[in-house]
Amino acid sequence: EIYQNFCLKSQVIWRWWKISLRSEFRKTKPGELRENHTDFLDDASLHVQIGVVFGSNILDYSRRLCQGQFDFLERLPDYLLLYIFSFLDLEDIARLSQTSHRLKKLCSSNDLWELIVETSCDTITPEMRALAHEVGWKQFFFTNKLQLQVQLRRRREKQLVLPEEPRL
Repeated sequence: EIYQNFCLKSQVIWRWWKISLRSEFRKTKPGELRENHTDFLDDASLHVQIGVVFGSNILDYSRRLCQGQFDFLERLPDYLLLYIFSFLDLEDIARLSQTSHRLKKLCSSNDLWELIVETSCDTITPEMRALAHEVGWKQFFFTNKLQLQVQLRRRREKQLVLPEEPRL
């Protein structure tokens, strides 16, 4: 069977199609149920069907939509959220990361912290960029300048040490 659930401005549409190779089901037509938001919120049997087919997350989301609760932030694409987050204070990023799994992942992502470092630093040398890729942009951001200089010096020293040639 195939199911479809639409939450529109004024109604919820639940559609289903039975697909079968058995001859007794070949002439079965698709079904459709249309309910306004109030009726949908009171229809326990439809809630059970949606929960079984799509899971509790979609059921809860459908209920919230019918109650007028929209979460636009969760629906924005990652690249746009990262751009918006790059303008927030660090305390706000910490608070935002506690609101959902998706936002926690984005608030900890290298992409966000790279944007933050690029906007907060005057210049980023290729050597600094390479170190940030090694340790992560968030760690790089929170490293104080003295520690950063030590890490950059160690990185340079590692690169200067050439491996010995094998003896024959």
